Amino acid sequence: MREDTHVLRSAGLTAIVKAAGAELCSLENDSGVEFIWQAGAAWPRHAPLLFPIVGRLTNDELHHRGQTYRMTQHGFARDMRFAWLERSATRCALVLSDSDATREKYPFAFRLMVMYSLDAAGLDVAFAIVNTGDEILPASLGGHPAFNWPLQPGLRKEDYALTFARDEAHPVRRLDAGLMRAAAEPTPVRGKVFRLSESLFADDAIIFDAIDSASVRYAAGQGPWVEMSWTGFRELGVWSKPSGAPFLCIEPWRGYASPLAFGGAFADKPGLMQIEPGEDTQLAYRIAVGTDGPG
Repeated sequence: MREDTHVLRSAGLTAIVKAAGAELCSLENDSGVEFIWQAGAAWPRHAPLLFPIVGRLTNDELHHRGQTYRMTQHGFARDMRFAWLERSATRCALVLSDSDATREKYPFAFRLMVMYSLDAAGLDVAFAIVNTGDEILPASLGGHPAFNWPLQPGLRKEDYALTFARDEAHPVRRLDAGLMRAAAEPTPVRGKVFRLSESLFADDAIIFDAIDSASVRYAAGQGPWVEMSWTGFRELGVWSKPSGAPFLCIEPWRGYASPLAFGGAFADKPGLMQIEPGEDTQLAYRIAVGTDGPG
């Protein structure tokens, strides 16, 4: 890859991270199975980081202390270059701090650090958000990894399911033009199992805003599988394009899009972290992978 990237290698796995957006671009095993979507024409990203918002704000506007700032969907971090803090055989760390460019959209002081650690069974992704300013830092953070769907040639998309660690009976939330609908909808999960199909995403992402599980397995009855687990994240988004795009995004979130009726100050937006001056918040997720069937 021509971009500024770092390659991580462990026994059996290789990962590639780029400075642009601190984005994971590849997670491949020694047998040549690529788990991460390779940013094709259907969607030009791999696994963007969502910061300082998840989803959209009403009218793409952030209101703070009488001023209005333009903030587009999922924030700016995914489109900015991070600085390298550490680069080794199995680990790398990157950082993004506030600047004149970020304050034009988001009038807060912050430092966002991302650490990737690879081992023989998967990849750990850890985050630290530090409030370097003198007022409360309202922020959201989300992962957005896209996995190949299907993971193995010859399997159908409908062969795959998400299996949660616990029963998921709570209603789910859906979007209108990127904003959260007021009314919840019945969950598509039956017990622990969420059978996948393209038609599920005709209404955009499926949002679990009251999730009980802290992990979910993405697998068919055979072949490669992925298990996502997380700490510190409170919501989960599941998304693909309904037009036949061969990827599935499994997204741990801390925060979500503005409700349709919300038009107030950004600091009052539901779902935000509220980080005190001088304090930090830490979150993490893990991508475990294998090729021995559903696991």
